[in-house]
Amino acid sequence: MIETRITLGVVAGTLVIFAAVGGWAARGRVESVESFVTARDSLGTAALTGTVVASSMGAWILFSPPEAGAAFGGATAVVGYAAGSALALAAYAIVGPRIRGLLPAGHGITEYARARYGDGFAAYVLFVSVAYMFVFLAAEFTGVAGAVETLAGVPGWQTATLVGGTVLAYTAYGGLRASVATDVLQTVLILPLLALVVGVTLVAVGGPTAVIRDAAAANPSLVDPGYGPGLKFAAYVVVAIVSAELLNQSWWQRVYAARDERTLQRGYLLAALLVFPMVVAVGLFGLVAVGRGLEGSPSGSLFLVVKAVLPDVLVLGVAVLATLLVASSADTLFNAIASLVAVDLPQIVGVGKDDLTLVARGATVVVAVAATVVGAQGYSVLTLFLLADLLAAATVVPLFHGLVSRRAWGGGATVGSAAGLVVGIAFFPPARTVLPVGLPAASFLRAFGLAVLVSGVTCVLAARVADRRFDLDRLAAAGSRVGARESD
Repeated sequence: MIETRITLGVVAGTLVIFAAVGGWAARGRVESVESFVTARDSLGTAALTGTVVASSMGAWILFSPPEAGAAFGGATAVVGYAAGSALALAAYAIVGPRIRGLLPAGHGITEYARARYGDGFAAYVLFVSVAYMFVFLAAEFTGVAGAVETLAGVPGWQTATLVGGTVLAYTAYGGLRASVATDVLQTVLILPLLALVVGVTLVAVGGPTAVIRDAAAANPSLVDPGYGPGLKFAAYVVVAIVSAELLNQSWWQRVYAARDERTLQRGYLLAALLVFPMVVAVGLFGLVAVGRGLEGSPSGSLFLVVKAVLPDVLVLGVAVLATLLVASSADTLFNAIASLVAVDLPQIVGVGKDDLTLVARGATVVVAVAATVVGAQGYSVLTLFLLADLLAAATVVPLFHGLVSRRAWGGGATVGSAAGLVVGIAFFPPARTVLPVGLPAASFLRAFGLAVLVSGVTCVLAARVADRRFDLDRLAAAGSRVGARESD
């Protein structure tokens, strides 16, 4: 095992570099809340692709796909996880231009919800979006803390505090501009480093053929494309990831930061094409761990394999990789949550123009501290994500129903989302420890499937009963109050 002090020093040095890059990129350019949360129309295809890839490739990729392969259904589960991650980004190539065109002065999904449905449902969407991103943050800190502890014995709270504090510093100062600048650099570093780690490790264990052979010898079901649990996991994880990511403010910030709609479409599609093979490659480590009989948590499969077959210098490289990954997503999430608080919450509670940027930075600090504390507790990364995904799954159909139907209305959307969430929780396996007995068998597939079905059917029926009509052209005139305040 590599020395704790060396590992902490390398991690700290990596973070200092990115803090400097973020601060330099934002110097003198964050003069208003608008520049803090949007960087509107400033990103070309390369920059947009880079920031989307870096932001989507958090520390979760080192934990969740391998855990899916080792414990949730083998190779089929891994492919499902990769498909969900890629499809979520590809969806923005369709939905992003649509909403950007309808609401050109907007900042994110909650502003669309407010303009289309009113304050009530917008407040609910705000809650779900913040809850998902907070869990995402906590999962990221959980992941990097667990990674460095496994590799070098560094206490989880030390890593979580170091990463969270440093990323907070440059994000609170530089806003989205700092996040994008560091994301692009992180992408340049992450892709080759991830390819190196995966490639060298796969060679060390005998290559993909040996991985499949050893996994089949240990458990033939893991490499069976028709394996039932794997197919079920793939089905619900695609629904879970796509639903959650469509409510992720991080991506909506980048929708508005893209130079134009063509750039938006190309950037997200290219990012989807890059993300898919990356998730598949990392997910194979779950099969490697099973095939080699390595004992430990399935979520730590990659690190168990790395420690077993790689020299210390490359193990240290994995620690750096984990740091890069969590920093690339954490800075994005910090700023995304700040943007929701600064743009949407003031419209509910009332905050003056001069206080908006201070509110945004204050929100960044509060969220960062809370997520760091949760991240140091060592919870299951995949379980944390699935819980947040369920909230989104019950919300996504009512929310986007308003894009295709003039009859959709806020009351029906709220009732539909609530109904879907209640039913989903009733079938959510971790919830069964506190729910009464007598319900049908719990499963993640039932939980997510019913959450989407019940919420969708309820909101559609409610819309038909109420028979209210909404002119979508009205959305174009629904300018942001922040924008109005900035122009006063």
